[in-house]
Amino acid sequence: MALDSLRFDLSPSEVPTEWYNILPDLPERVPPPLDPRTGEPVDPASLERIFARELVRQETSMERFISIPPKVREAYVALARRPTPLFRARRLEEYLGTPAEIYYKYEGVTPTGSHKVNTALAQAYYNKEQGIERLVTETGAGQWGSALAIAGAYFDLKVRVYMTRSSYKQKPYRRTLMQLYGAEVYPSPSDRTSVGRRFLAEDPEHPGSLGIAISEAIEDVLSDEKARYSLGSVLNHVLLHQTVIGLEARKQLDEAGVYPDVFVGCVGGGSNFAGFTYPFVRDRLKGSSDSRFIAVEPRASPSMTRGAYTYDYGDSAGLTPLLKMHTVGHEYKVPPIHAGGLRYHGVAPTLSILVNHGIVEPVAYHQTEVFAAASLFARLEGIVPAPETAHAVKAVIDLAIKAREEGKRIVIAFNFSGHGLLDLQGYQDFIEGKLSDYEPEELPIHKRLGGS
Repeated sequence: MALDSLRFDLSPSEVPTEWYNILPDLPERVPPPLDPRTGEPVDPASLERIFARELVRQETSMERFISIPPKVREAYVALARRPTPLFRARRLEEYLGTPAEIYYKYEGVTPTGSHKVNTALAQAYYNKEQGIERLVTETGAGQWGSALAIAGAYFDLKVRVYMTRSSYKQKPYRRTLMQLYGAEVYPSPSDRTSVGRRFLAEDPEHPGSLGIAISEAIEDVLSDEKARYSLGSVLNHVLLHQTVIGLEARKQLDEAGVYPDVFVGCVGGGSNFAGFTYPFVRDRLKGSSDSRFIAVEPRASPSMTRGAYTYDYGDSAGLTPLLKMHTVGHEYKVPPIHAGGLRYHGVAPTLSILVNHGIVEPVAYHQTEVFAAASLFARLEGIVPAPETAHAVKAVIDLAIKAREEGKRIVIAFNFSGHGLLDLQGYQDFIEGKLSDYEPEELPIHKRLGGS
């Protein structure tokens, strides 16, 4: 096989100049966030106390393409190492004996090892331009926290991170990385906020969740006029920043001479999945493609596969507006799986709409089968997937095996959202047989809605 058929690169000048915004192309309008006190739509201007002004504008913008500021585009090249490469997983194909071709967009080349820096740099830039001095956020496994930490260092902003307590203990080197970049890092629930103290009073060993960490971050922001909140997923402005991934991948797949039959990505809130797939989902929405889109989540937090599509809080303490999304309920105590970035109770409203219309197909896996698939990928392709990314790897392997059984030649592409070199404790637990699988018997959202 020719070497130039295994890797596809772009030059720095080919980094996209615009982000893609899916809102004008969706099959229906996104239901507005609601004020939980009145049940009325939230005035976007009121969100400017929490988010930077330009990010609030992007949240509801109906512009199909939004220009990337020159300073952000420069940071994408200088700091984020964009464009990132596209690889063909030839050894995995041969091992599986499949007629499928497998390609993956490798976001692990960024300094923090994941896709998260794509929106972190954009959010830091807009906050700096507005005169904000400090950013506060949550993080699960630490990819988002470390991305915002390095973005804050790049644009000279202070950063404070509330890290879910289970990940704070499981992944100490993620915490170290954030601190190296100058961020303050606290385990969540913490004793720094009234929200954190409430959850600790209920359970001193509470493993935390992204929902609780979001609540703490927002409470922190509301105590400081010069601080703003940064979110790593779920909201539209975050997802559209990530479309640099898919826009680059389109050029690289053209270079490879293929258009995938199936696109795959893992989902916590939806940012890496949307960033990779939305430019191609647009083709499907326009009727120029019939490709499938597979969204993979953990069975421990099955928002899309078992949750309800309803209004719910974006955080655990009920400080945020209500969002209409697929959710297991903000009261759900997410088990301490190693894929900390997927330990969220809901998914992006835009992604929820695509699931409802059958354009995106959700699947769910246990963490033991996910780690087994990731271990195989590491042996064959040499890159250790992050536990989150491993969910996509598992789905890709299943698709390739099915193609073999059916004798069907298909092209599969997935977003390799991050490497797992700072997640090796999870792999050690897998090797030693210490991993447990979790699947809720009952979900809070069904109980609240009176159904099952």
